[in-house]
Formats: sequence, C-alpha cells, structure tokens
Amino acid sequence: MFFNTRDSDFISISGCRSVAVIFSTLVLALFTWLDVSARAESESLHWRGPNANGNVGKGVFPTKWSEGNVLWKVDLNGRGGSTPIVVANQIVLTAGIEGKNNLLAFDLAGKELWKTALGEERPGKHKKASGSNSSPISDGQHVYAYFKSGDLACCDLKGKVIWQRNLQTDLGEDTLWWDLGTSPVLTDDCVVVAVMQTGPSFLVAFDKKTGEQKWLTKREMDVNSESNQAYTTPVIAETKEGKILLTLGADYVTAHLASDGKYLWKVGSFNPTNHQYFRSIASPVVVGETVICPYARGANLSGVQYGSGIADDKRLAWQRTDIGSDVPTPVCAGERAYICGDKGEITCIEASTGKTLWTHSLPKNRNAFSASPVLAGGNLYCLREDGLTFVIRDADQFELVSENQLDTNTVSTPVAIDGKILIRSFDALYCVANP
Repeated sequence: MFFNTRDSDFISISGCRSVAVIFSTLVLALFTWLDVSARAESESLHWRGPNANGNVGKGVFPTKWSEGNVLWKVDLNGRGGSTPIVVANQIVLTAGIEGKNNLLAFDLAGKELWKTALGEERPGKHKKASGSNSSPISDGQHVYAYFKSGDLACCDLKGKVIWQRNLQTDLGEDTLWWDLGTSPVLTDDCVVVAVMQTGPSFLVAFDKKTGEQKWLTKREMDVNSESNQAYTTPVIAETKEGKILLTLGADYVTAHLASDGKYLWKVGSFNPTNHQYFRSIASPVVVGETVICPYARGANLSGVQYGSGIADDKRLAWQRTDIGSDVPTPVCAGERAYICGDKGEITCIEASTGKTLWTHSLPKNRNAFSASPVLAGGNLYCLREDGLTFVIRDADQFELVSENQLDTNTVSTPVAIDGKILIRSFDALYCVANP
C-alpha cells in the first residue's frame, strides 16, 4: 500500500492493487525459483553431471551396496556404453536394439516410459564399444542424441522426434579407426559436435530447435597418423569474450567462441616426439581458471589457462609426464582435481599448479578403469570395468570408504542423483540407494 505524503488522508486504492500485484508476482517468482532449484537437484542433463565437471555437490548418497541389495535393475535388451542423463524425472540413455539406434527413457523406479528408434545401428568394432557410446544431453526441454552411424536427433521428453539428420550423409563418412566416443554439447542456441579424425576434422553447430546447420569450423592439425583421431567431448567455459568451447585432440587444446565457432587460440603440442599413435580419449575438465588436459595415452597431463587476454605462449600453466589418464576424464572439487588412471592410480592435485596433494594405487587387477570418476556428497566414486566401485573420501589424504561389487561389465560413468547412484552396464541399468 502506498501512502501519499502530500495527501495524508488519502490512501490510493490503485496503489493497494499495485502492491497486491507486485506481491503476488514476487510470490510466484519465489515458488518458481524454488521449483527450478528443486528440479535442478534431481536432474543431471550432461554425462559429467549437473555441472558438466563430474562434481554433483552436496547430498547423501549410498556408499555400500552389492549385487543382492540394489534398489532395482532393468535389462536394456540391447547394448550401449553411453552414460545416462536424468531430466524431468526420467532416466534417458541410448542403446542398440534389434539393429536400430534407440533413445530410451525410464522413470525413477526403473519402469520403461518410451523408446524411440533413430536410424540403423552401426555396431562397435572394439569389445568395449558399441554403436551407442555417445551420451545424450538435455536442455531440460529436449534430449539430443548422437550415434556412431552419424545420426543426430532431437526428441521431446515423450520421445517424439523434433528433428533428425545424419552427419556422415551431410558432411562425409567418418574415418575413425575405432568407435565414436565424443558426446554432443549444448551452447545457448545450438548443439555442437566435434569431429576429429584422419581427414576432414571440424566443430559443427546445429540450431537446437530446428536442426539447421548454423556454423562449421575446421579443426585440422598437422599431426602424425592416429594422433589426428580423438574421442573426446568439448567443454564450455565462461570468459570475458563470452562462452568458449575448449576441445582436446590431435595433440592440442583449442578454444573457439561458442556463439559462432570463431577460432581463438590453441596450446600444444602435447606430443613433442610426434608419436603416431597418441589418439585422445579422456576429455578436458575446467577447474577454476584452468582447463586440465589428459593426453599421450596417460603419459601427459597439462594445465592450461583459458581466460581472456593471455598470450598464447603463457597459457600453459604446468605440465606433468608422471601422472595422467588415457580414458577416464578427471573430476574437480573446488581447487582440487582427481585423476583416475586406467590401472587405478588415484592422484589428487592442485589444479592451478599441478602439484600432487596425495596419490594412492588401488588394488591391481586385469580389469581397467574406463568410467570417469564422480564426486558426490563428499565422496569420490571410481567404477572399474568389472563392476567394482571404489568409494574414496574427498579429503586431504587418501581414505577408502568402501568397495562395492556388481556382477556386470561397464565403461559408463556412474550417475549420482537424488540420493541414488545409477550404474549402467553394457546391457542393464542398476539403481543403488541407502536402505
């Protein structure tokens, strides 16, 4: 209610109405914000979690389980290596089923909601691979999925196809020696795919709503043989110039404007001996002002400053040749980063300097680590290919919390969501929870 100091005996009725409108608007905004906040806590729209860096944040998550006490398990009736996402109370993943690429959705109790076929499956070559290695991604309204066959599609949250196209039909067949690994990423207006291979290599962006190609930027490096090939996923970072895409592969990390693909800079080479087989699998991760880049089949780990106004020859902040990872992507915790080596060497480093804070080797086993580590509720989850998850405390020194075995095989990254852990094997989906 407004009080007119010049006419103290008059109370404005219109003013009262204005206050009521403003108050109701504020209340609506508050409840909308609370709803969005609550929804955000129960969504994981990216294969690296809600923050696209492997760190879920606070919460209480299970730390002890076994094959006999999972909350639920569903058979997928097909094969895939992609990591699930969670959007609008739906668990969404990809799999090859009866010769078709499929996008599938389950509710949080494991009941199948819908299944959409998206082109002919092109099966994997490697025993750890499939035609559905790339993980889907969502903007909260739609889901975007990409397959080894080149099929890229946008579906709504009921599985209806909004648009679909095939990158290999439109832009040329892939020349990868092995299997597609990169997942799509989302900018404000586009879905972006990185194609790094022998022959034409590029970043390409498509309008999220229509699938129309918006821009294509060549990304071709003068490197040796298989080093041209990469299976990494770009990451997005905020700078004074705007959002940038940081892409690792072909011996370099590059930066492009997310809005139009304009080339900004590159740092490397991470292959000074010109090794011909340094294909790249582990993706970069942004920690503070640094992007951490695993390379050289686990023999090189570099920290690169990605901010604006830094001379290219000053961007390399540090480099290590004694630690690294070939397949698992590192995860960040504040200014710390955790590196999970393929054989189970866990190293905690200071992201800005690369300095080792602690290191520990998990028990040796013939099975490797392909899934990327995840931080959730103060613990680090490291999933081995034979379904054994090591839970390690996020702390200043190594502390093993538990070891948890599932009778399965997997290369997918665990998903920590709403107090639960989702583990996707090649042919099944598990959900574990506290009793």
